[in-house]
Amino acid sequence: MSTELGVPTESMTRWGESVVDQAALPKPKDGATREGYGAGLAELAANPSVVVLDADLSKSTQSASFKKAGAKDRFFNLGIAEQNMMGVAAGLASCGKIVFASSFAIFATQRALNQVFQSICYPRLDVKIGATHAGVTVGEDGATHQAIDDIATMRCLPNMTVIVPADYTEARLFTIAAAGHPGPVYLRFGRAKVPGIYADDHRVRIGKADVLRTGKDVTVVACGVMVAEALKAAEMLAGDGIGAEVINCSTIKPLDKETILASAAKTGAVVTAEEHSVFGGLGGAVAEVLAEELPTPMSRVGVMDVFGQSGTASQLLKEYDLTAERIARRARETLARKKI
Repeated sequence: MSTELGVPTESMTRWGESVVDQAALPKPKDGATREGYGAGLAELAANPSVVVLDADLSKSTQSASFKKAGAKDRFFNLGIAEQNMMGVAAGLASCGKIVFASSFAIFATQRALNQVFQSICYPRLDVKIGATHAGVTVGEDGATHQAIDDIATMRCLPNMTVIVPADYTEARLFTIAAAGHPGPVYLRFGRAKVPGIYADDHRVRIGKADVLRTGKDVTVVACGVMVAEALKAAEMLAGDGIGAEVINCSTIKPLDKETILASAAKTGAVVTAEEHSVFGGLGGAVAEVLAEELPTPMSRVGVMDVFGQSGTASQLLKEYDLTAERIARRARETLARKKI
């Protein structure tokens, strides 16, 4: 399937010598990334080495899908005790199990950080943290439940891999891929439904970014819910004759420096977009690479050093200006700096 997403296409497109009917190709699936996590766990139920733990939120995190898929003897609800859950996960992993520990992102990171640091990352155990309800799109639960610093927290831990899927399909596929990836993995999922970007034939690669759309003027690097917004922004910019290259950076750590640097060298301007604080997340990771290896005019789109608040997911995305319009605006501003 073509990855030139966000670009208007005709119903019939010629690839090489053949004509491909676009209507016959697999279609992207809309849905919350937490639902993709549940679907991935359901597929992993057939693997006897996989064990799933939850902190009394299995319906919300979708981890109950693992139990429903026939693995009830390998599913354990440990109650509202996230710190203990991480310790149990470490113990099971030390005995050779592949453990998925599920909770809301705010609890999996802030409440259980010491256990993740000491018991999981330090011995480099096979524990995969399925953190759902991340970012401001948790919505009405408000600031106390909106993890906007979790990417920064997790990516600074040695041995930790950090993944932020862009849609339902990536969430499902990265969950499955994480089971075969050695060591600790932090998987960040959202509560709200997001537009589908990938079809089922998509192939994920941990540590590799995906160029969704090519362009010569500005690079937009996004993750999670902001990937769809980045593609919309690219359409807006195209209307002004600006070619935006859109990169889905699902793996925040290890960061795909090669793809980002190659794109930055081509366009000479970079914008990052994430549903996370502008400090320490995707924007910080990209800025570090550019500062050290290829100084480039850059702007960051994210939550601007403030707490969240209660509201619907769509209201909060607008309130914190996590929109295609803001990405396009920052792209134009960054392009102006490039010309100075």
